Amino acid sequence: MSDMEKRSFTIWTPLVYSLLLAIGLLTGFLLKTDSPLLSVGGGGTAGGSGRVEQLMGYIEARYVDQPNEDELYEAAITAVLDHLDPHSSYIPRDELQALTESMEGNFEGIGIEYLVVNDTITVVSALPDGPSDKAGILSGDQIIYVGDSLVVNVEEQDIDPASLMRGTGGSEVGLRIRRAGQDKLLSFVVTRGPIPVNSVDAAYTIDDRTAYVKINRFSQNTYAEFMAALKEHLEQAGARDLIIDLRGNPGGYLQEATKLLSELFVQRGVLLVYTEGRSSSRQPYKSSGRAQYNIQNVAILVDGGSASASEIVAGAVQDHDRGIVVGRRTFGKGLVQEQYPLSDGSALRLTVARYYTPSDRSIQRNYEGDEDYRDDLSRRFESGELTGRTAVQVDSSMIYYTDNGHPVFGGGGITPDHYVPLDSSLNDPDFLRLRQQVAPYMFTYLREHPELNELTTVEAFVRSYRPQMSVITGELAELARRDYPDLNPELPPHLANELELYFRSRLARQLFGPTAFYEVYNREDETVQEALRLLNDKDPLAAARGISK
Repeated sequence: MSDMEKRSFTIWTPLVYSLLLAIGLLTGFLLKTDSPLLSVGGGGTAGGSGRVEQLMGYIEARYVDQPNEDELYEAAITAVLDHLDPHSSYIPRDELQALTESMEGNFEGIGIEYLVVNDTITVVSALPDGPSDKAGILSGDQIIYVGDSLVVNVEEQDIDPASLMRGTGGSEVGLRIRRAGQDKLLSFVVTRGPIPVNSVDAAYTIDDRTAYVKINRFSQNTYAEFMAALKEHLEQAGARDLIIDLRGNPGGYLQEATKLLSELFVQRGVLLVYTEGRSSSRQPYKSSGRAQYNIQNVAILVDGGSASASEIVAGAVQDHDRGIVVGRRTFGKGLVQEQYPLSDGSALRLTVARYYTPSDRSIQRNYEGDEDYRDDLSRRFESGELTGRTAVQVDSSMIYYTDNGHPVFGGGGITPDHYVPLDSSLNDPDFLRLRQQVAPYMFTYLREHPELNELTTVEAFVRSYRPQMSVITGELAELARRDYPDLNPELPPHLANELELYFRSRLARQLFGPTAFYEVYNREDETVQEALRLLNDKDPLAAARGISK
């Protein structure tokens, strides 16, 4: 190297090192930043990075009118998610709290169940030991004032009753209430507090050997509620068989479903479900081997509203031949979502994996190019599947086998071992309009029949009470004709019987609490009665699957 080259090297070397150091510091700063992983520069890339931000920049700077930025961003997010699966979704900030409360199993409020009757907030019941119950509010009370605000004419004034009841725990709200038999409004001060949102709607001993548990979703508290139900109706009541009613249950937390399943499998290490995705390695969930009760025969009740975690329960029970699945084909949702918070308080619920039942089947329905994915139940009805007129259509290329070698199918929900068709006549418009009036009519009926309050048990109610349905139906029709002047109250005999059953069940609920509805209604519910019949067979699985012995 010449002297000139040496001097040039000596001069430039520090500059090069300084430049490299500056680049390294800048790179480190960019990697540490909390900014979104979106380029806002002008150059496009193969991945399209930055185009959305660039588009929004042009709109904000040059659009003829002042745009609503929040609406534009939400529209963009929704448009992106529309190109993914049907269950990836955006949750706006104002909807996230209510969703979180329903899944975590509690919120803060005054603790009442209510209906809007004649445009007035009417108390169905004050939750036991809740703030309103402690304050002395009773079923049938009508809320006229909340604080200084008149809250009658709910629909006309576009009042949201739920928002009036909820609030910070420990805060007080004044209520002025109209009560039957009182000339003046009654004043109450209610201190808001935590209100549990139960996922177990009902639990009772349906006969000497069988307990029944109705679960409406898999929330954060479902397993604890389920175990409390088993303690009361298996351990204390001496039942040994179990019916788990998951009809209409849309799912929820997978872990709550697998903990429940662990109570049905006494062995440790039984595969219950596994999840797997492009960026998610296989994750198996197995039984804990710590079942607390010796549950013998099991029946899982399902229908087209049973989805996700409900299908995990039904699939594990079916694949391992642990019990019978009774009802109608489930929804067919085999996708796993994770929730990610966004900077403005909203959230992204993104599908990250599929779940598979123990036989390795995915029960997720096809959604590619299917604009009517969520209307599948309508197609099932029109095809005759729901009513039993035609058989369930299965994909023979997706056949799997249970532990005992019984064939089951993937790709379209869980097909029950024993099918119970839907009674399509229950969609009769006049029947539905009359039934719609039962709940608000209940308050009038109870005021006119105070002797019903002398009945102390559901059994006494069932034995001694028979409603005069001709009179009741006429009064229901008078209420319904306000909105449906052409209503015909003359129902066919089987629908008249169904209306009476629903009326008695709602009345029992009003008198004795939520479980009482099912205690009365299930005595004539075909799916429940079929499950009981099969459980009483010496081989329930063979009886449910029609296997000759």
